[in-house]
Amino acid sequence: MATLNFTKGQGTGNDFVLFTDPDGEIELTPQQVAAICDRRFGVGADGVIRAVRSRSLDDGAAALAEDPDAEWFMDYHNADGSLSEMCGNGIRVYAEYLSAEGLVDFEPGDTLPIGTRSGVRDVQRNMAGYQVDMGRWALDGGEPLVRAKELDVARPGLGINVGNPHIVVALAEEAELDRVDLNYIPVIEPHPEDGANVEFVVPAEPLVKDGVGSIRMRVHERGSGETLSCGTGAVAAALAIRHYAGRSAPHQWRVTVPGGTVVVRMFPTEDGEHVSLSGPAELVYTGALELA
Repeated sequence: MATLNFTKGQGTGNDFVLFTDPDGEIELTPQQVAAICDRRFGVGADGVIRAVRSRSLDDGAAALAEDPDAEWFMDYHNADGSLSEMCGNGIRVYAEYLSAEGLVDFEPGDTLPIGTRSGVRDVQRNMAGYQVDMGRWALDGGEPLVRAKELDVARPGLGINVGNPHIVVALAEEAELDRVDLNYIPVIEPHPEDGANVEFVVPAEPLVKDGVGSIRMRVHERGSGETLSCGTGAVAAALAIRHYAGRSAPHQWRVTVPGGTVVVRMFPTEDGEHVSLSGPAELVYTGALELA
């Protein structure tokens, strides 16, 4: 049996098991990832993040071609062992981990490029945590119907891609949001070929205060189930509600999830509109695990 030295981290309740493998020598199987993430028989997490140098794996080659300074790659697996393109909370925790482990020199105000399967993401450290430039986003095709347990009828969703696929469903009131049973996988019609995260969102009352929009969200993450937070989901939710609200809608949003609050901001760049995600990141404990 091999020993895996790991660190547990979380960002607004979205929790991860992280470990260092700079040369890409440790290849966990999907079954091992699922066992680690099991909350009764394993460590318990929404996903596993391997800290690996971009040069040490095939997916990292594209990151280095995009930005030669993207030394480190976030190799992220969902709780069921499947690969994920991007994780907005996970990349903040990953940045904190790289800094704490002495793998990068990352002071407040610095920006760190990190490779992901969605491309390079720039992470900036500040006094409140981390801000991630999530890059460009896109509407992702139509308004599929979403069925969920304890919702009386199917609701239209808005497809948004922020490096990974999301379907955002706007609900009318807090009681509906509280009632949705996300122990069951929402049914999307038509079903996306690669699946999608599903966010259920209720706008605050008032929606906008002092130029900042506010929404509340719950999420069922593809491959992980309901989580206390989803960074890319918060971004998708804010983008969807801004889209529905129209031209007068603000470009900064507070998104409240069961695990806390994150801030989403939309801003123009030379290659189109980008969106950023800001929030805390915390390392909780370290340990060693015997792998079967």
